[in-house]
Amino acid sequence: MTSGSEAGDGSNASSRARAGHVSVFRTGQRSPQVSITLDQRTGREVFHSNMALARFNPGRVWESLTEITPDPQFLDGNGLFSNPSTSPATATFDILRTRVLQTIAKQKWSRIAITSPTHGCGKSFVAANLALSMARLPSCRTVLLDLELRDPQLARLFGQSDVGALAEFLQGEQPLESQLRRLGANLALGLNGAPVSQASELLHGPDFPQAMSNLRELLEPDLILIDTPPALGSDDVLALAAEVDAAILVVDGKLTTAEDVRACERLFDGRLPLLGTVLNRAQDRATERYAYGQRN
Repeated sequence: MTSGSEAGDGSNASSRARAGHVSVFRTGQRSPQVSITLDQRTGREVFHSNMALARFNPGRVWESLTEITPDPQFLDGNGLFSNPSTSPATATFDILRTRVLQTIAKQKWSRIAITSPTHGCGKSFVAANLALSMARLPSCRTVLLDLELRDPQLARLFGQSDVGALAEFLQGEQPLESQLRRLGANLALGLNGAPVSQASELLHGPDFPQAMSNLRELLEPDLILIDTPPALGSDDVLALAAEVDAAILVVDGKLTTAEDVRACERLFDGRLPLLGTVLNRAQDRATERYAYGQRN
């Protein structure tokens, strides 16, 4: 049997272990070294103007994220279109970007899941290119999270092999700035280097919503794009529903059936608004037909 004092010591030890993983960027903390003045008549504390806390600055957190500079040719080889001057396909994603921004501004949304009915539809490709398009807007801070926890793809697409386990951040074991990477000034990447077999259980756990809240509080992003698992393969997307505002459904022009789309619509009905549907690998050559300002 464990005595009360021994149990208390164990609890304190656990707290000390967790304290080492708290972000150094903590809001609303008042220094314990500040002296306090008491009003002699009321006995209340009086805080002088020079003791006021400085406003929390998310820009400092963004600057603290490790910056990565992927080779543009490597990105192009992986189908990520980062340079409008050399990649005409960026125009397609810029159109998608504008439609998304107009919709989320109207609906006051900021957290968008990008999913597909089944594997192989190109949702990670769409999520990454939409994030790169958003990053070309200097006034828009965007976070791209790889919550396809069972089969993460974004680290490979961006050519990053030294990323840690995103689950450590999602479970409160590591601070945000140790896990996220920054591409340019205003795109933060939550990449994952370790698949999670019990993904649904992690997403249902109490630490996950707290981690997402911390991310929003510390970074104050304008938009969070979340690469999620296929909607029809597991309950992971539904487990995420409380942490997203709407979903974009990516369908494959060759693989996805009409019944797949209807099944997703039924699944989302009353649970998750559908922002729109993106047709990937369409048969026509719309990018070439509608491109302008390009010269061969």
